[in-house]
Amino acid sequence: MKIVNLRTRDAGVTLRYRCDGLSLALGDAVMIDTELCEEIAFVAQEPYVEETAEDIPFVKRMASEKELEKYYDICAKEKEAFFKCKELIAARGIEMNLVDCEYSFDGKKLTFYFTADGRVDFRELVKDLAYAFRTRIELRQIGSRDQAKLVGGIGMCGRELCCCSFLNHFAPVNLKLARSQGLSLNPGKLNGACGRLMCCLQFEKEAYEDAHRRLPDLGSRVRTPVGVGVVTDVNFIEETLNVKFVTENDTEIEKFSWSDIEDLNHDMVKRNPGNGKGGNKNDDSYADSDLEDDGES
Repeated sequence: MKIVNLRTRDAGVTLRYRCDGLSLALGDAVMIDTELCEEIAFVAQEPYVEETAEDIPFVKRMASEKELEKYYDICAKEKEAFFKCKELIAARGIEMNLVDCEYSFDGKKLTFYFTADGRVDFRELVKDLAYAFRTRIELRQIGSRDQAKLVGGIGMCGRELCCCSFLNHFAPVNLKLARSQGLSLNPGKLNGACGRLMCCLQFEKEAYEDAHRRLPDLGSRVRTPVGVGVVTDVNFIEETLNVKFVTENDTEIEKFSWSDIEDLNHDMVKRNPGNGKGGNKNDDSYADSDLEDDGES
């Protein structure tokens, strides 16, 4: 079947629809059926062919010029509704930050998105809005990540925020991911535009988990072509190790690629698998076969 990814909003969730028989290009406007009403949507990705047993709805048709004009009229009305709502919020003295508003395509529902530090009593505000716009009103409190997705922006990488461009769902992100990647636990470097930990910390999670399983931890004893040394640093991207050698007269640190010395360490047993903190310098994470083995694997 031929599938196309659509969005009803600029930073909205990507929706999968079948488009058999339609020739669609990026940015084309089409009409689709949603749970509430008929909506206009825009092609977010070029159509592709996929064999799946998933029940995927069909695109109804290409949007007409009249429907496009209606969409642009709705966008203009949303801007007016946004500023009107801000005036009503200020008049009521409600502690809330209005982020965005959205009309349904049939004009029967108007949704306002806001953030607030806690629960907000907006019952009187809903009455004011219903009287002002003569339609069904919904106020929806969102989090800081959703706010960044709606508002948009540029990340520290110099590209559009991931949540605005391709992320459909927010995966949980915690400091353990930053530790496992050897990043400095500095909020200024780890937090995104939303003030929360950056979503991109999740992107390479599996690669780092795999590297932690295979590579030795800090403080581990490893064999090298020049003897047995202690790991002082691990680069999980390059898969290289800095190994310290201590002699009676000197201390040296050399860099080795794990692929070059892995065969020399095949009989070592990893006692303390990577815990996301880079290992413990005081514990040997590998047990040399020449040393006493505690039997763990």
